[in-house]
Amino acid sequence: MRAARTRFLPGAPLHPALLLVVAALIGGCDGSAGSGRHAAELHTYVALGDSYTAGSGTGPAAEGAGAECGQAAHNYPRLVAAALHLRLTDASCAGARTDNVLMSQTVNGDQPWPPQLDLVDHDTDLVTVSFGYNDLAYFIDAMINCASAAASSSQPDSCPVGGATDTVSDSEAAAAEIGRRLRSAVEQVQSRAPDALVLVVGYPQPVPAEGHCAELGLLDAGYDEARRDLARLDDAMRGAAEDAGAEYVDVFGASKGHDACAGADAWVNGATAQPGRADAYHPFQVEQDAVAELVEKAVASS
Repeated sequence: MRAARTRFLPGAPLHPALLLVVAALIGGCDGSAGSGRHAAELHTYVALGDSYTAGSGTGPAAEGAGAECGQAAHNYPRLVAAALHLRLTDASCAGARTDNVLMSQTVNGDQPWPPQLDLVDHDTDLVTVSFGYNDLAYFIDAMINCASAAASSSQPDSCPVGGATDTVSDSEAAAAEIGRRLRSAVEQVQSRAPDALVLVVGYPQPVPAEGHCAELGLLDAGYDEARRDLARLDDAMRGAAEDAGAEYVDVFGASKGHDACAGADAWVNGATAQPGRADAYHPFQVEQDAVAELVEKAVASS
């Protein structure tokens, strides 16, 4: 686990001599082997996550076995690795849940994908972790069920509930449970790579803060529910990162105004797949580019 950073609030300028003392204290008193390193000192990077990390559907498939998991040639892990000159191991896989950190996954019906933690080792320098949408059918409950209901002839007034509420009482409890699972996953990573910089990467906002649009295909009742549920998950992910002593990359906040209703400014696709550009309810390449920049900034400020 990386030690917490000391931060100074803006105020009156410090005397140059005092600045030297402060710098010495910060640099010399932090005994964690993994803290205080610059981006230039990072060499190996492992990306853990689901289709939002893999960049599924954003363009040409990646070369090699990762294509079986939906990894795209220009997903954000590859962009980060190229920008920071890191050796990347991309463990991400479409459909992955937090338990796939420790459990294998089957793709394309019969192809095995190893536990994602298997690709992290003691010498790993940077790890990004992003799970949650597939746990407890959370995203399906927040978005897909309501879109399916909207497409049906019955046109109900409220969105049906699905997998998450089969095991927990409501979306608040589901988000809290996912947060606990994510924290455990992060701690597993920290145990395997104690000197690594570990970043938890959030999800973008697919639903606008206000208003509706045909692209999302939701019932009117679904917008408030989706906003609430997706914000709850983002809070749970941030909390999991903080509780584990990891850093949080706030994609949710950064994507405000870039939802599926934002037209040319959208980072996330709506209900209809656009082959070669984005799967349904999945990011466009512009989102992968933006997340890469956020991750690079997080590394630079670590």
